[in-house]
Amino acid sequence: MPKTMTKLEDLLDTLSALPAGGRRLVAIAGAPGSGKSTLADDLVARLNRRKPDAAAVIPMDGFHLDDGLLKARGTLSRKGAPYTFDVGGLAAMLRRLSANEEDEVIVPLFDRTLEISRAGARAVPASIPLLLVEGNYLLLDEPGWSDLRAIFDLTVSLDVPFDVLERRLLQRWTDMGFAPEAAYAKAYENDLPNAKTVIDRSQPADIVFRPAG
Repeated sequence: MPKTMTKLEDLLDTLSALPAGGRRLVAIAGAPGSGKSTLADDLVARLNRRKPDAAAVIPMDGFHLDDGLLKARGTLSRKGAPYTFDVGGLAAMLRRLSANEEDEVIVPLFDRTLEISRAGARAVPASIPLLLVEGNYLLLDEPGWSDLRAIFDLTVSLDVPFDVLERRLLQRWTDMGFAPEAAYAKAYENDLPNAKTVIDRSQPADIVFRPAG
């Protein structure tokens, strides 16, 4: 049975109390617009204030397929759906990070300005004991994705009301300069169907986090 938390400090204390020795990987999963990136960044900043270089964020988005490949497959308009990621590559990277047998692991990052994943964008040294992996589909109960669960030492899912996701996603595209009709299409034809996939087809997390507001 998942444990429900509403206070950031409680989640922070749980992460701080993870067993020492070796490296720990924690999944921070949630629908588009749920605030998982913000939460992961905030947790890591607080953990590193307690102890420098204690934690780092690993975004799943570095494994977006390239727009050229998506266009060739006819799936560019659904960029962000589960089948538009390299889940096999993500799993291989996470296993390397979990094993922690190398001095460093080089990971890709997604550049939102260029809308492209950049390989070799960041080095994760072996000295960092806790990695917060954030992404939409880390708990998805589908072939390939479901294999990720065994890699994580702890899983956290964000529980945000669907109407809040709608509002945030519409605002996101509006803030990026899209006209109201285009923002609506981006949200309702892609982001919100992806959100329903996360909500309806994910495995239960160890912790359900319900942020205030």
